[in-house]
Amino acid sequence: MLKGSLVAIVTPMFETDEIDYASFDQLIEWHINQGTSGIVVVGTSGESPTVSVDEHSQLIERAVNTVNKRIPVIAGTGANSTAESIELASFAESVGADYSLSVVPYYNKPGQEGLYQHFRKIAESVSMPHILYNVPGRTVADLSNDTTLKLAEIDNVVGVKDATGNMARAVDLLRRRPDDFSVYSGDDATFMAYMMLGAEGVISVTANVAPSIVNKICQAVQSSDFDGAVSLNNSIALLNEILFVEANPVPVKWALSEMKKIPSGIRLPLTQLSSEFHPKVVEALSAAGIKLS
Repeated sequence: MLKGSLVAIVTPMFETDEIDYASFDQLIEWHINQGTSGIVVVGTSGESPTVSVDEHSQLIERAVNTVNKRIPVIAGTGANSTAESIELASFAESVGADYSLSVVPYYNKPGQEGLYQHFRKIAESVSMPHILYNVPGRTVADLSNDTTLKLAEIDNVVGVKDATGNMARAVDLLRRRPDDFSVYSGDDATFMAYMMLGAEGVISVTANVAPSIVNKICQAVQSSDFDGAVSLNNSIALLNEILFVEANPVPVKWALSEMKKIPSGIRLPLTQLSSEFHPKVVEALSAAGIKLS
């Protein structure tokens, strides 16, 4: 069962909008060295809405090749077209990705039956393990716990990334899930609490800039060192807040650029972090003990 800190890795870009694959490789190496448990590629933080299908595929394959089986690769394969989701998942499986992460279809607003049929069709079409991704703040459509648990009956639907941050829903989902179905927090501010309730880990934005700390929090919870986990979580609490002061991945890409990990490129319609937030991000990084290069 996949556990721990899974980074929702950004896609480095030059100011010309071209993808910086060399920096992407270096980020992956850094995460492996920092103890990150898995790489989630081409998710929201990876700017999946604005990379082309060819770029999307190249990023998945590049991650698989760079990781070289040292840790799992979770390929973002979601789309609001079921056929496109199947195509992306099939490609991810063919190049050796370990899991797919498939977001609730956005914009077309399917109901619960449509969501069930969408994810069921993907799972039946591509045999790799699939993780569902519920983030109603972005997709509008909201995958209910009941539908999630119905999908959990499908053998290769193995988990869900719950980015609602709703603790009551988490308690209900964790209480009723099958033993072989994993729950991952998709909300950095509440992931420690999710894990204390029994979730397997986090798919994290904050881990992009603080991989070691997020990893140590996961390890502390897993070893029942709750005091240690709380202390570490307090050190990144401000960071967890400030990295969402504008739409993800705007703040985290600015922070990584200031850390000299990536160039400053980001694709329209997203723009550079507003200057009024620069000092706040720097303050949050400093509070977490992260030094700018």
